[in-house]
Amino acid sequence: MTATDAPIAAAGSAAPRAVHVEHCMGTAFTIDIRDPGSWDAAIAEVVDWLHQVDAVFSTYRADSDISRIQRGELKVREADPEVDEVLELCARAATATGGAFTAMPHGRLDPTGLVKGWAVERASRLLEARGAANHAVNGGGDVQLAGGAAPGRPWVVGISDPGNRSRILSTVTGRDFAVATSGIAERGSHIRDPFTGRPAAALASATVVGDRLSLADAYATAAFVLGQQAIRWIDEMDGYAALLVDAAGSISTSRDWRTGR
Repeated sequence: MTATDAPIAAAGSAAPRAVHVEHCMGTAFTIDIRDPGSWDAAIAEVVDWLHQVDAVFSTYRADSDISRIQRGELKVREADPEVDEVLELCARAATATGGAFTAMPHGRLDPTGLVKGWAVERASRLLEARGAANHAVNGGGDVQLAGGAAPGRPWVVGISDPGNRSRILSTVTGRDFAVATSGIAERGSHIRDPFTGRPAAALASATVVGDRLSLADAYATAAFVLGQQAIRWIDEMDGYAALLVDAAGSISTSRDWRTGR
């Protein structure tokens, strides 16, 4: 999965909490519900969903639908219906980013640059459908937030310094939003520029904030590839904003970046 610089979601005051951490897709997913009640069944449903996503989309599992499609053993129309949904989202992201995001890196089918964000977003929707109006779902540092952190308190998400994970560069505060970061902090220079085939090296991290984590995740990858050009591009994207940290540690933000949403 795409490496991220983990944002930190925190409450401003004490609130009812049900927290579960699940290891899946090679990372840790945290489900944090801030509504009173028993949420064991809802959390179990989300956990089952995440493992189902891994079974269908993993590029490391030989029996996944994606691996079988890549080998020519399975057609998209024969695969799990959600494969077609994800590939359509990937095509949309590829168009929106002018090809800076692609589901075909190195000429191989690999939609994982969008799948984790999509899975987290869908997990949030499952929780909402079960009555959890206030929650955060964090997948390896990419976060979908619903409602608030406590009554009358918004969520606060810290954007980590890729050079010093204990340092917070900026925060985003609000309700019902998503944050995704792509960078070098966890896995080094692993994101390749699809135009050159070489590792993207202009930035240390790119964070994108928006309503939907599925697209924010893909846009963060694209922004990392585009480097400083991403500022002009994201300024043209309705509902999304970005914070970039270059290789020297300098910070730049898009026009709509703000600490509150």
